Amino acid sequence: MRLFNSTNSWITQYNKGQIIHLQNEMCRTMDIVLEGKVAVQKIDEDGGILKINVFSQGGILGANLLFARENYYHMTVVSESPSVLLHISKDLILELSQTNVHFMTGLMTVISDRTLLLTDKIDAISLKTIRQKIIDYLRYEYSLQKSNILKMSITKKDLAERFGIERTSLSRELNKMRKDGLLEYTSNTITLKKFDLLK
Repeated sequence: MRLFNSTNSWITQYNKGQIIHLQNEMCRTMDIVLEGKVAVQKIDEDGGILKINVFSQGGILGANLLFARENYYHMTVVSESPSVLLHISKDLILELSQTNVHFMTGLMTVISDRTLLLTDKIDAISLKTIRQKIIDYLRYEYSLQKSNILKMSITKKDLAERFGIERTSLSRELNKMRKDGLLEYTSNTITLKKFDLLK
C-alpha cells in the first residue's frame, strides 16, 4: 500500500527570510528540512528577536506540537536561507506510527530531545546574567578550539539573538569585561586574558 500521496505529504520551497509558520498558527504538519536552514524565533513587544534554534538538513519541526491539546506555534518559523521542507500530515504520522515501530520510536526520541533542548534554552535565557551567558559561550568555544584566541563562529548580532538580548547590551558587557582585563575582542575573535573566566 502506498502511504505517501499529495494530500498527506508535500514539498515546499522557501526563499531566505520567508515565514514558514507564524506565531499562534495551528500546527497541522510535521516538517522535515530537506535543504537549507530554518530558524525558530520569538519577537518581543519591542521588536527584539530571540532565536531559539536553527534547523539544518534533516531537522524536524512540529513533532512536539502536532498532537498537543493546544497545537499552535508559540514562535515564528522563518527560512534563514533558501530552503526546502517536506510537510507530513497528522494522519500520515499516525499511520506510519501504527505500521512501523522504528518510525514511532524515532518520533518519540525527537519529541523527548526537543523537550530537553527547550528546557535548557529557557534556563540559559531566564536565569543567567549577560556576563554568565557570555562566559558559557566562551567556555563552550574554548572546549572546541583549545586556544585562548577564539574565532567567532557567528556574528555578534546572531550571538545577541541567541542570548535573547539587544546587540548593544552584548557590546556593553563585552566592553565591561575588556575593562576588567578578562578579554580582548575584534570583529571576529575574542582573546581570553584570564583563564579563571572559564571556571
